[in-house]
Amino acid sequence: MPWRSESLMSQRLEFVEAVLHRAPGQSIRDVCRAIGISERVGHKWLARFTAGGPAALADRSHAPQVPAHQVPRPLVEAVVALREEQPGWGARKLREVLQREQPTLAWPAPSTITTLLKRAGLIRPRRRTRRERAAWAHTGLTTPRAPNDVWTADFKGEFRLAPGPYCYPLTLTDLYSRYVLTVTALPSTASAPAAAQFRRVFATYGLPRVLRTDNGVPFGAPLALGGLSPLAVWWIRLGIRPERIERGQPQQNGAHERMHRTLKAEATRPPSATPAAQQQRFDRWRRTFNERRPHEALGNTPPADHYTASPRPLPRRLPLLEYPAAVELRRVTCSGHIKWRSVQIFLSTTLIGEYVSLRETGDDEWTIALARSPSVSTPPTRSPFTKRSRGRLTPPSMYQTAMPFPAPRPA
Repeated sequence: MPWRSESLMSQRLEFVEAVLHRAPGQSIRDVCRAIGISERVGHKWLARFTAGGPAALADRSHAPQVPAHQVPRPLVEAVVALREEQPGWGARKLREVLQREQPTLAWPAPSTITTLLKRAGLIRPRRRTRRERAAWAHTGLTTPRAPNDVWTADFKGEFRLAPGPYCYPLTLTDLYSRYVLTVTALPSTASAPAAAQFRRVFATYGLPRVLRTDNGVPFGAPLALGGLSPLAVWWIRLGIRPERIERGQPQQNGAHERMHRTLKAEATRPPSATPAAQQQRFDRWRRTFNERRPHEALGNTPPADHYTASPRPLPRRLPLLEYPAAVELRRVTCSGHIKWRSVQIFLSTTLIGEYVSLRETGDDEWTIALARSPSVSTPPTRSPFTKRSRGRLTPPSMYQTAMPFPAPRPA
C-alpha cells in the first residue's frame, strides 16, 4: 500500500470542511486541536476562505509590498530634477548639494543615486581615454601650497556660434582652490584682447606667483628667444613667473583640462546665437562651478570656500627689473638687437626696450636672462636705470631664458 501524501492546500481544504461540518457543540478550537494547528492559524485560513474561496488558501509571497531599502519617491524626483538641471554632475556631487540644501532628509548613498540615474536613463557608461587616465601623472611643475601660488590659463577649443562667428573661450583658474577666475568669450586668440582680460582679472584678484600655460599663442612665441611672447614679458615685468607645460603633454595641466571638459558639456552645447548670450551662459556656469558645485579634490566642497584674493595688487606702473651686481646688462634696441663686444646680436623684437643680463657660464660661453637668474647668489643691487623709478624696487620673479652662446670677440 503506497504512502499517503497530502499537500498543504489539501490539508487547508480539509480543515475548512471540518469547521463547516463540525458537530453541534464542537468549537473551532476543538477542530484546530484535533488537526494539530493553533487557533490563530485556523482563524487565518477561515478568513481567507471566506474572502476568496478555495483559491485564497494557496501560498502567498512573503516579499514586502514596499521594500525596506526603496528610496521614497520625493527623494528620487529631487535627485532626477537636480541631475536634469546639472547633467554633468555625478552621484557624489548631487548628494553633496542635496544634503547641503536639505540636511534634514535622509539622502541615499552615491551608489544608490547612480542606480536611480541609470534607471531614469540619465547615465550612459563612457570609457575613459588613455589621456584621461594619465591626466594626473606626476610632473616637475610647481605644486601650489596656497591660493594664488599657481594660476593656470588656456584657450578652450574654439567653436562656432549658432549661427555666427567662432568663439574662443579664455579660461583662468587658481590651481590650489580650483576657483575659476574668468571664462571670457573672445573672437580670436590675439594677444591684445587676451592681455586686456588678464589685466581685468589682475585688477580684481591681484597677481599670482606662477602662471602656467601651454606653448601656443598668445602665451608663447615658438620662434622668439626663450619662447617669450609679449604677454609673457609683461607677466615677468609684473613679477609673475611664466611656467609652460611640455609640448604635446596637456595632461601636465590636467586640472585645467578637466575643467574644460565640464565647461564644454554644460555651457557650450548647444552654442548660443550671439557672443553676448554665450558670455551670459559662461558667467552663470562660473558662478555655479565656484559657489555651488562640489569638487572632489576639495573634499566635496565648492572652490569658493578655499579661494581668497592675492595680497599683491596690480601696480599702476610696471616695476623696473633688478639684476645681481655680478652680471653684464644690455638694453635691447628697437630692432631687437643687443651690442656685445662691438657685435650686434639679434635676440627678439619682443624684448625691445628691456634690459637683459649676460652671465658667463663657461669658457667664452654666456647665458642671457630676463630678470634675476635663479643660479646667481650675489646679493641684488639697484639696476642702472633707476633714474625713472620712485622708491625702492621689488625684485620680480626670476625667469631664465637658458640660451647659452659663445661670446663673439672683435676681429
